[in-house]
Amino acid sequence: MMISPEGYYEEYLKGKTEEQILTVIRGLKQEIGRLKNTMESPDYGIVPIVHPSEETRLHWTREYLEGAKQAYTEAGGTYTLSKSEEKAADFDANMGAICKINFSIGGFFGGYRSYVIELSDELKAYTKLWEDKEPLFLLDDANKKPFTKDTFIAALKELHIGEWRRQYSTKRFGYMVCDGTQWELEFEYNNGHKSVRFDGDNSYPYNFDKFQMLFGIDDTEEGEDE
Repeated sequence: MMISPEGYYEEYLKGKTEEQILTVIRGLKQEIGRLKNTMESPDYGIVPIVHPSEETRLHWTREYLEGAKQAYTEAGGTYTLSKSEEKAADFDANMGAICKINFSIGGFFGGYRSYVIELSDELKAYTKLWEDKEPLFLLDDANKKPFTKDTFIAALKELHIGEWRRQYSTKRFGYMVCDGTQWELEFEYNNGHKSVRFDGDNSYPYNFDKFQMLFGIDDTEEGEDE
C-alpha cells in the first residue's frame, strides 16, 4: 500500500536538511528509473504482477519526487535539473506548439501502418496502410467524447513522453530480435522548435499501450480476438 504525498512528507522530508532532502530526491529518481526499466523489460508480465503494481508505484513516486523538490526549495536549496529532466521540461513546455504528430508501427511482412494527427485550430486524424488512407475518429476515454486539440494535448501530457528514451531496443536487456515490430514517432511544431523523434525495434516505453490507445489502437482487444 502506498502512502499519501502528505504522509510521505511527514515521514521522510519534514525537518530535514538540504543535503538530506537531496539524498531522498536521488533515491526517488533512481526508483523511478528502476520501475520504468522493469516495465520496459521484454519479460515484464510473465510473472504475475505484485500489487501495488509498478505502474501504481511509479505514479506515487512521481508525486513524492515533486514534493521532495518543493521541500528542498523551502529548505533553501536550488534544484538543478539533470539533462534528462531538461529534455522532459522542454518537451512539456512546447506541447502547445505541436502542430502534427506522425506515428508508424508495423513490420516487413505486414507492412507499416501510419497514423497522422494534425493539430491546428481543430484536430484532424487519419491512418494509412500501404496507399490506403482512412479518416480516424478518436474518442477521449475519460468522457467518451471526440478529442479536441486541447483534450488530446492534455492526454499526451499525462504520458510524460518527454521522459521517453529517444531509441528503444531489446539489446538493452541482452536480447536480439530479428524482424518483429518497429515503430517511429515524430512531433512537429509551429513555433520553430526542432522536431522531436522517438523510435523502437521490438522494444517500447513503459506506457506505450496507453499512448497507442490515443490513436484508437487497443492491443489488449486484438490479443483477446486472436
